[in-house]
Amino acid sequence: MQAVHFGAGNIGRGFIGSLLAASGYKVVFVDVNEQIVRLLKERGEYRVIVAGEQREEQWVRGVSALNSQTEREQVIAAIAAADLVTTAVGPHILPAIAPLVADGLKQRLGVQQTPLHVIACENMIGGTETLKQYVFAHLSEAEQQLAGESVGFLNCAVDRIVPNQTNDDPLAVTVEPFFEWAIETRNVIGAVPPIQGAHFVADLGPYIERKLFTVNTGHALAAYLGYLKGCETVQEAMKDSAIRAGVEQALSESGAVLVKKHGWKADEHRAYIETTIGRFMNPALSDDIIRVARSPIRKLGPNDRLVAPAVQYCALFGNAPQGLAKGIAALLRFDDARDAEAAALQQTIAQHGIEGALRQYAGLESGHPLVAAVKDEYGRMEKNKN
Repeated sequence: MQAVHFGAGNIGRGFIGSLLAASGYKVVFVDVNEQIVRLLKERGEYRVIVAGEQREEQWVRGVSALNSQTEREQVIAAIAAADLVTTAVGPHILPAIAPLVADGLKQRLGVQQTPLHVIACENMIGGTETLKQYVFAHLSEAEQQLAGESVGFLNCAVDRIVPNQTNDDPLAVTVEPFFEWAIETRNVIGAVPPIQGAHFVADLGPYIERKLFTVNTGHALAAYLGYLKGCETVQEAMKDSAIRAGVEQALSESGAVLVKKHGWKADEHRAYIETTIGRFMNPALSDDIIRVARSPIRKLGPNDRLVAPAVQYCALFGNAPQGLAKGIAALLRFDDARDAEAAALQQTIAQHGIEGALRQYAGLESGHPLVAAVKDEYGRMEKNKN
């Protein structure tokens, strides 16, 4: 079996690539990083360090790599011969790789129509469906029809903390022990692709929201509250009892939404929250506050990790969630000068106030109960600052 994986970064090597190799796939990484591609070609293996209570090393073997800029024809041929195509490149890179994937499908459709599955392992909702739209834009109607018969685009949700890191060995990557890779079976063609450790589900929606409203929500709370106290890492922030209490309160609120909306069992979800908090506190990892807090405008979006669960909480329970409101207020105070979105956000607040920023970026009208709660928390933080 052969898998072509776009993105040989830390997530690609430390999470997706390692699971695929363990599942028996010959993994061909596709990337633009000349050093990483060269080393993967030369060695055919790399080391994954699992940073838990006890440090564990795993070797990923039988891998190769191609440079998408200088070895385009080889990448196309690899896709034509593949059983699986996966990505971990970042949502904004998907349009850039789509023409190459499309050319690979064109060549494949001309020689064989055995099933191929494509899975975009990105931190976004509907990542694979988005990639499919980009790819199909480069196919004719006839090619789209053929691809629809033999290529299954499977949405998924991925979860593993792989912090920014610098290692003496450029191929080595450190990851946390926990991971979750939920893959929706709705568009499977033929047999489900064998992937060790993956969890195949009929409906991905509840899993996406559970991860977004727990892991991403909690991570954001820890980062924005930690930033206000001058913490440098999420791990340092979570040692602060007040910050940890704030994270727990927000996750209790988002958890109430998930339990009521999707029918998760309350005790099982509470265990999931506790596991998540334990992950944030893993002393073997160092998750930079600025990295986690970056792009605050995107994270203030109406469908993202803070506003979405807070708005749904208001609708389901009739009052504003104080923990989530505190997280949103802390985001509004994130003013790191190196972050373009943070600078733009602060300018909007200066010109139009908190209400204007929430209307523009979160889609909240001034009469929404969440707006008043956020303004109260923001004012409280302003007083504490002074």
